[in-house]
Amino acid sequence: MRLLKVQQALKTKKIQFNYAEEDGCGSLDFQFRGLRYHVWEFFDDGLWGAETNVKCAGRSEDILGGYEKEIADLILTWPDMAVPG
Repeated sequence: MRLLKVQQALKTKKIQFNYAEEDGCGSLDFQFRGLRYHVWEFFDDGLWGAETNVKCAGRSEDILGGYEKEIADLILTWPDMAVPG
């Protein structure tokens, strides 16, 4: 299981997500306020990183190094999802 900090941030915000893992890299896909987001982990030339559109829903970018904390911290700034009932 990968991207645990990001998964925990999504759970804290009550955002449902789909998780997959391929070749040892984690992948998260989710929706927030009608927009689709992704966090796709990669390992390239000895460096771990993630491609994500969490900062700007219309544009993907690569984040290297402390990507998991950076993405999780950003998600935690979002308003909580309304949960029915």
